[in-house]
Amino acid sequence: MSFSLTAGCLKLIAIIAMAVDHAADLLFPGFPAHPAAVILHAVGRLTAPIMWFFLCEGFHHTRNLKRYMMRMFALAVLSHFAYCFAFGISWIPFRDGVFNQTSVIWPLAWALVALWILHKSALKEWQKWLLVMLINLITFPSDWSCIAVMAVVVMYEHRGNLTKQMTGMLFWVAVYAVVSFFFVSKTYALVQLAVVLVWPLLRRYNGQKGRNLGGRWFFYLFYPAHLILVGALRLLVYGNIPLLF
Repeated sequence: MSFSLTAGCLKLIAIIAMAVDHAADLLFPGFPAHPAAVILHAVGRLTAPIMWFFLCEGFHHTRNLKRYMMRMFALAVLSHFAYCFAFGISWIPFRDGVFNQTSVIWPLAWALVALWILHKSALKEWQKWLLVMLINLITFPSDWSCIAVMAVVVMYEHRGNLTKQMTGMLFWVAVYAVVSFFFVSKTYALVQLAVVLVWPLLRRYNGQKGRNLGGRWFFYLFYPAHLILVGALRLLVYGNIPLLF
């Protein structure tokens, strides 16, 4: 039977997948190669590409880009502390490492800036790409690293052509997986490729806004709120130890 999905439905799927992913972090700290952990984290890979897709849609349709950017950067600051609390990371970047120093909202906020630079600014082409490279450097230490920025850039470039959006996104995720395979974790690297599971879901997107669960602000508030809950459960179950590798 044919069916379609609204933006509200896809965002709800992203939220559920995110909750599953972070539940796996609590149940299986350190991203082990346990089959159950791999399956749960694979489900969690649905979240990021849905977020990237709708960031592109938001950039295209927003009537006030400045306000949209300010909202995302405010969320990035709030989410930084929630993310660090959730996973037992120092809120001061680079104290304990280089990777996963802040949440994925940081590169998403900067991805909006990158889109503005590339598609709305009057800069020369070389100036645009120089600034995008700088944005990649700024976002490198975050969750999903600068790959989140480049995935958004390529997906917006091919907006309206889902096949090209997905293949472009998969290219950058594959780059991320290769780097992770050699420098972070082989299990983590292979699980990233599960983002391909989002393809059949986005094919069902009907272009309609649909109903927003909990109102307009629910999707903004859920991210830091659920991270705070993860942090509280981490302290209750394990004490003050980090969950990530």
